[in-house]
Amino acid sequence: MPQYTKNPPLRKADLAADPLVQLERWLTDAQNAGMIEPTAMTLATANRAGRPSARVVLFKGFHDGGLTFYTSHAGRKARELAENPHVALVFWWDRLERQVRIEGLAERLPRELAQQYFARRPRESQLGALTSRQSEVVASREELDRRYEENAARYAGRDVPLPEHWGGYLVRPHTVEFWQGRAGRLHDRLRYRRENTLWLIERLEP
Repeated sequence: MPQYTKNPPLRKADLAADPLVQLERWLTDAQNAGMIEPTAMTLATANRAGRPSARVVLFKGFHDGGLTFYTSHAGRKARELAENPHVALVFWWDRLERQVRIEGLAERLPRELAQQYFARRPRESQLGALTSRQSEVVASREELDRRYEENAARYAGRDVPLPEHWGGYLVRPHTVEFWQGRAGRLHDRLRYRRENTLWLIERLEP
Protein backbone atom coordinates (compact mmCIF):
# COMPACT_ATOMS: atom_id res chain seq x y z
CA MET A 1 0.00 0.00 0.00
CA PRO A 2 1.54 3.38 -1.01
CA GLN A 3 2.53 5.74 1.76
CA TYR A 4 2.77 8.94 -0.33
CA THR A 5 6.23 10.11 0.67
CA LYS A 6 7.61 11.51 -2.60
CA ASN A 7 7.20 15.20 -1.79
CA PRO A 8 8.17 17.57 1.01
CA PRO A 9 5.31 19.21 2.93
CA LEU A 10 3.18 21.60 0.87
CA ARG A 11 2.92 25.00 2.54
CA LYS A 12 0.97 28.14 1.71
CA ALA A 13 4.27 29.96 1.34
CA ASP A 14 5.22 27.56 -1.47
CA LEU A 15 2.21 28.48 -3.62
CA ALA A 16 1.82 31.21 -6.22
CA ALA A 17 -0.76 33.91 -5.50
CA ASP A 18 -2.69 32.89 -8.63
CA PRO A 19 -3.92 29.26 -8.82
CA LEU A 20 -3.44 29.12 -12.60
CA VAL A 21 0.22 30.03 -12.17
CA GLN A 22 0.53 27.26 -9.59
CA LEU A 23 -1.28 24.83 -11.90
CA GLU A 24 1.14 25.68 -14.70
CA ARG A 25 4.05 24.82 -12.37
CA TRP A 26 2.56 21.45 -11.49
CA LEU A 27 1.76 20.71 -15.14
CA THR A 28 5.42 21.34 -15.95
CA ASP A 29 6.42 18.96 -13.15
CA ALA A 30 4.05 16.33 -14.59
CA GLN A 31 5.51 16.74 -18.07
CA ASN A 32 9.03 16.41 -16.69
CA ALA A 33 8.00 13.29 -14.73
CA GLY A 34 7.28 11.44 -17.96
CA MET A 35 3.53 11.07 -17.54
CA ILE A 36 1.92 9.48 -20.60
CA GLU A 37 -0.62 12.31 -20.87
CA PRO A 38 0.03 15.01 -18.26
CA THR A 39 -2.71 17.27 -19.68
CA ALA A 40 -5.47 14.66 -19.23
CA MET A 41 -8.21 15.90 -16.91
CA THR A 42 -11.51 14.42 -15.83
CA LEU A 43 -14.44 16.66 -16.71
CA ALA A 44 -17.61 16.16 -14.67
CA THR A 45 -20.89 17.66 -15.85
CA ALA A 46 -24.52 17.29 -14.84
CA ASN A 47 -27.76 17.72 -16.71
CA ARG A 48 -30.69 19.90 -15.70
CA ALA A 49 -31.95 17.18 -13.36
CA GLY A 50 -28.57 16.94 -11.62
CA ARG A 51 -27.64 13.53 -13.06
CA PRO A 52 -23.81 13.54 -13.35
CA SER A 53 -21.46 12.14 -15.95
CA ALA A 54 -17.67 12.25 -16.26
CA ARG A 55 -15.04 11.63 -18.90
CA VAL A 56 -11.40 12.47 -19.58
CA VAL A 57 -10.62 15.38 -21.90
CA LEU A 58 -7.33 17.10 -22.73
CA PHE A 59 -6.42 20.49 -21.31
CA LYS A 60 -5.50 22.80 -24.19
CA GLY A 61 -4.09 25.85 -22.47
CA PHE A 62 -5.05 28.90 -20.45
CA HIS A 63 -7.16 31.73 -21.83
CA ASP A 64 -8.73 34.79 -20.22
CA GLY A 65 -8.37 33.51 -16.65
CA GLY A 66 -9.55 29.97 -17.32
CA LEU A 67 -8.78 26.53 -18.73
CA THR A 68 -9.70 25.41 -22.23
CA PHE A 69 -10.66 22.15 -23.94
CA TYR A 70 -12.19 21.28 -27.32
CA THR A 71 -14.98 18.90 -28.25
CA SER A 72 -18.11 18.38 -30.30
CA HIS A 73 -20.94 20.79 -29.55
CA ALA A 74 -23.42 18.03 -30.43
CA GLY A 75 -22.38 15.34 -27.92
CA ARG A 76 -23.66 14.57 -24.44
CA LYS A 77 -21.20 16.79 -22.60
CA ALA A 78 -22.16 19.78 -24.74
CA ARG A 79 -25.86 19.16 -24.18
CA GLU A 80 -25.28 18.99 -20.44
CA LEU A 81 -23.15 22.14 -20.49
CA ALA A 82 -25.95 23.95 -22.28
CA GLU A 83 -28.36 22.91 -19.53
CA ASN A 84 -25.99 23.37 -16.59
CA PRO A 85 -22.66 25.24 -16.97
CA HIS A 86 -21.34 24.20 -13.53
CA VAL A 87 -18.44 21.77 -13.95
CA ALA A 88 -15.64 20.08 -12.05
CA LEU A 89 -12.19 19.16 -13.37
CA VAL A 90 -9.58 16.82 -11.88
CA PHE A 91 -5.95 16.32 -12.83
CA TRP A 92 -4.30 13.22 -11.32
CA TRP A 93 -0.56 12.55 -11.58
CA ASP A 94 0.24 9.28 -9.85
CA ARG A 95 4.00 9.55 -10.40
CA LEU A 96 3.97 12.80 -8.42
CA GLU A 97 1.32 11.78 -5.86
CA ARG A 98 -0.58 14.95 -6.72
CA GLN A 99 -3.99 15.98 -7.90
CA VAL A 100 -5.70 19.28 -8.68
CA ARG A 101 -9.44 19.72 -8.27
CA ILE A 102 -11.21 22.62 -9.97
CA GLU A 103 -14.81 23.83 -9.83
CA GLY A 104 -16.18 26.59 -12.02
CA LEU A 105 -18.43 27.67 -14.86
CA ALA A 106 -18.00 26.66 -18.50
CA GLU A 107 -18.70 28.85 -21.51
CA ARG A 108 -18.11 28.45 -25.22
CA LEU A 109 -14.94 29.88 -26.70
CA PRO A 110 -15.22 32.25 -29.67
CA ARG A 111 -15.32 30.40 -32.97
CA GLU A 112 -12.19 32.16 -34.20
CA LEU A 113 -10.18 30.56 -31.37
CA ALA A 114 -11.60 27.17 -32.25
CA GLN A 115 -10.61 27.77 -35.88
CA GLN A 116 -7.04 28.61 -34.87
CA TYR A 117 -6.74 25.49 -32.74
CA PHE A 118 -8.42 23.24 -35.33
CA ALA A 119 -5.95 24.37 -37.99
CA ARG A 120 -3.07 23.12 -35.81
CA ARG A 121 -4.53 19.64 -35.28
CA PRO A 122 -3.20 16.64 -37.21
CA ARG A 123 -5.19 16.08 -40.40
CA GLU A 124 -6.43 12.71 -39.13
CA SER A 125 -7.89 14.40 -36.06
CA GLN A 126 -9.54 17.06 -38.21
CA LEU A 127 -11.18 14.36 -40.31
CA GLY A 128 -12.19 12.51 -37.16
CA ALA A 129 -13.93 15.60 -35.77
CA LEU A 130 -15.73 16.11 -39.09
CA THR A 131 -16.81 12.48 -39.22
CA SER A 132 -17.91 11.78 -35.66
CA ARG A 133 -21.51 12.25 -34.54
CA GLN A 134 -20.36 12.21 -30.95
CA SER A 135 -22.42 10.17 -28.46
CA GLU A 136 -24.85 8.93 -31.15
CA VAL A 137 -25.39 5.20 -31.66
CA VAL A 138 -23.60 3.83 -34.75
CA ALA A 139 -24.52 0.54 -36.39
CA SER A 140 -20.94 -0.67 -36.79
CA ARG A 141 -17.29 0.34 -36.82
CA GLU A 142 -17.37 -0.23 -40.58
CA GLU A 143 -19.98 2.49 -41.03
CA LEU A 144 -17.85 4.94 -39.06
CA ASP A 145 -14.74 4.06 -41.04
CA ARG A 146 -16.66 4.41 -44.32
CA ARG A 147 -17.77 7.95 -43.47
CA TYR A 148 -14.19 8.80 -42.48
CA GLU A 149 -12.85 7.56 -45.82
CA GLU A 150 -15.54 9.47 -47.69
CA ASN A 151 -14.50 12.68 -45.93
CA ALA A 152 -10.83 11.96 -46.56
CA ALA A 153 -11.58 11.58 -50.28
CA ARG A 154 -13.83 14.66 -50.36
CA TYR A 155 -11.10 16.90 -48.94
CA ALA A 156 -8.09 15.29 -50.59
CA GLY A 157 -5.62 18.06 -51.43
CA ARG A 158 -7.72 20.64 -49.56
CA ASP A 159 -7.91 21.98 -46.02
CA VAL A 160 -10.42 20.22 -43.80
CA PRO A 161 -13.00 22.83 -42.71
CA LEU A 162 -13.87 23.45 -39.08
CA PRO A 163 -17.13 21.55 -38.52
CA GLU A 164 -20.12 23.64 -37.51
CA HIS A 165 -20.72 21.27 -34.59
CA TRP A 166 -17.19 21.49 -33.12
CA GLY A 167 -15.45 24.04 -30.90
CA GLY A 168 -13.98 24.90 -27.53
CA TYR A 169 -14.95 25.67 -23.97
CA LEU A 170 -13.45 27.89 -21.31
CA VAL A 171 -13.80 26.92 -17.65
CA ARG A 172 -13.56 29.89 -15.31
CA PRO A 173 -12.67 28.50 -11.86
CA HIS A 174 -14.06 29.71 -8.56
CA THR A 175 -12.23 27.12 -6.44
CA VAL A 176 -8.96 25.29 -7.14
CA GLU A 177 -7.58 22.70 -4.72
CA PHE A 178 -4.00 21.42 -4.77
CA TRP A 179 -3.70 17.99 -3.17
CA GLN A 180 -0.39 16.35 -2.37
CA GLY A 181 0.04 12.97 -0.73
CA ARG A 182 1.59 12.64 2.75
CA ALA A 183 2.46 9.68 4.93
CA GLY A 184 -0.28 8.26 7.14
CA ARG A 185 -2.93 9.65 4.75
CA LEU A 186 -2.57 13.08 6.38
CA HIS A 187 -2.40 14.63 2.93
CA ASP A 188 -1.83 18.30 2.20
CA ARG A 189 -4.89 20.07 0.77
CA LEU A 190 -4.61 23.75 -0.04
CA ARG A 191 -7.62 25.39 -1.67
CA TYR A 192 -7.84 28.68 -3.53
CA ARG A 193 -11.27 30.25 -3.20
CA ARG A 194 -12.36 33.23 -5.27
CA GLU A 195 -13.70 36.16 -3.25
CA ASN A 196 -14.56 39.11 -5.48
CA THR A 197 -11.30 39.83 -7.33
CA LEU A 198 -9.03 38.08 -4.82
CA TRP A 199 -7.94 34.49 -4.31
CA LEU A 200 -7.94 33.30 -0.70
CA ILE A 201 -5.85 30.23 0.19
CA GLU A 202 -7.17 27.86 2.87
CA ARG A 203 -5.82 24.60 4.24
CA LEU A 204 -8.33 21.75 4.38
CA GLU A 205 -8.17 18.68 6.56
CA PRO A 206 -7.43 15.47 4.62
